[in-house]
Amino acid sequence: MCELLGMSANVPTDIVFSFTGLMQRGGRTGPHRDGWGIAFYEGRGLRLFQDPQASSESEVARLVQRYPIKSEVVIGHIRQANVGKVSLANTHPFVRELWGRNWCFAHNGQLAGFAPQPGFYRPVGDTDSEAAFCDLLNRIRLVFPEPVEIEELLPTLVQACADYRRLGVFNALLSDGDWLFSFCSTKLAHITRRAPFGPAQLKDADLRVDFQAETTPDDVVTVVATEPLTANEAWALYQPGQWMLWRRGEMVAEGQVAG
Repeated sequence: MCELLGMSANVPTDIVFSFTGLMQRGGRTGPHRDGWGIAFYEGRGLRLFQDPQASSESEVARLVQRYPIKSEVVIGHIRQANVGKVSLANTHPFVRELWGRNWCFAHNGQLAGFAPQPGFYRPVGDTDSEAAFCDLLNRIRLVFPEPVEIEELLPTLVQACADYRRLGVFNALLSDGDWLFSFCSTKLAHITRRAPFGPAQLKDADLRVDFQAETTPDDVVTVVATEPLTANEAWALYQPGQWMLWRRGEMVAEGQVAG
């Protein structure tokens, strides 16, 4: 299985601390050796770094660690391949344009017998994850050929995730750069950091940071991950079937899919 990492913040924030913890799980403290990727939104622009090598051994990952990119929305992923070979084309996160915006998606899980009808969006690689992303965007494009607000889009988005969940494990992160949508099939956790900030210690690396020294009293930063990344903070666990929508670090909507 793969692991996910997401961030939503109300100010441009670097995710080097959390990314450093996740990177260790890509071949050092975890088995996710089959590639990694991370996407940083900057307005409507998107910086995307990917490598089919293990993140714990990747020079590109070390570059990202040394270059603290500040962003309000981030999606990251480390891969343990189950469908599709180890290759750059099969490395998450995946990106497509819809309504003049870059949409970004990453998935943890496996969908049995998933064979969606071809549509406008088609996968480049051969993973069930990218096929689900393309199918999701095809559904949205069919119902909403013109842009709509996320509040109007949510029912279509949630129904699609519920359908994918019936086929297997579907933990996912999705964003258009303005909001971050998270869906839990089996396992996700989140933490929202706000004043008064305190220190945090990574589980997977000997690294500790005092967020009070790195932030202002008005900062709000939420991190979403498959497993909690720190050892001394209280992370909240999602329930199976639970989804949450984040904007500028705050949860603005949530719900539960039955079954």
